[in-house]
Amino acid sequence: MSAAAAGDPAQGGIAHRVAVALYGAIVPGAQSSLYWPFLVLTVVLALALYVMRSGRGAKGADGRERPCTLREYLLPSAIYTHLSARVDIGLYLIDRAMMPVWGLAFLGAWAPFIERSTVGVLQRAFGAGPRLAVNVGWKLLFGLVTLLLVDMCFFFYHLMMHRTRIGWAIHKVHHSAEVLTPLTRSREHFLEAPIEAAATSFGLSLSGGIFAYVFGGAITQITVMNVGIFFFLYTLNGNFRHYHVSFRYPRWLEYWLQSPGMHHTHHSILRKHWDSNLGLVTSIWDRLFGTLYIAEPNEETPWGLPPEHQAQCRTLSQNLLAPFREIHAILRESRTGSLRPRRFGA
Repeated sequence: MSAAAAGDPAQGGIAHRVAVALYGAIVPGAQSSLYWPFLVLTVVLALALYVMRSGRGAKGADGRERPCTLREYLLPSAIYTHLSARVDIGLYLIDRAMMPVWGLAFLGAWAPFIERSTVGVLQRAFGAGPRLAVNVGWKLLFGLVTLLLVDMCFFFYHLMMHRTRIGWAIHKVHHSAEVLTPLTRSREHFLEAPIEAAATSFGLSLSGGIFAYVFGGAITQITVMNVGIFFFLYTLNGNFRHYHVSFRYPRWLEYWLQSPGMHHTHHSILRKHWDSNLGLVTSIWDRLFGTLYIAEPNEETPWGLPPEHQAQCRTLSQNLLAPFREIHAILRESRTGSLRPRRFGA
């Protein structure tokens, strides 16, 4: 991207960063699951599933599995012309435009502070770091530990968003998706973006601090397409978390790892599925906290919110305004002493 396209970085500030973010929204880089090679891989994997399953395994806009033609299997018109899919686009662009603002305001100092603090605590507790030599094994361990720490932080952030009234008022925008597309991953209210970023960057920075202490400086990962190997493997099937084709692991493996199909269950409006499968990568925390749900093959998972709540979160403007209205009502109830407990999933 040229300086003329994004503005002069020397003069840029927020305007330049917003311009770069908007460009990245249209042409995502390798760190995004929407990077075009990852989207191509998603289609290739879906095509392989179509052949292996003889056309079964895709879900319609109603969340029910049904046989269909190849074109409808890969890009069903009922899903991609749905109002919910169009709202995904608007929320995604707003989210990407706001991220530089949140980054300047909060996260630019947050991640370095966590990493420096981690190194400082370890130095005070154990003295100078051992300065071990970096090899392939250590790089793999760094990637694995980073992924597990991010997974832990994501689970507790996600649990908070589901089990607090204010958290759910914001997070329900993501769950108002009535169909799933790769863009649904970024379907969130702009108030949620800094909360999620702060949680996941805490895990990244904590791991970075630990390994910076051990090796006496920054450590590089083994990468594929400029993405850490473990994050690459996650991103490879990550689009299937918000894709109408169900991609499941063997049942025994799903007790340890979150398959993309398990996230279909997480988005279901059926009461038995509420607040389930909150993990990002592993199922460990869901097992510990009783939120794991392993569905039967091709189990029905109608997506969205219960009808009485869906009607309030259907259009782009409704999704942008609903959290503010609900938070205002919650705060007003708390002042009058009439605060009602949240009905989880509703």
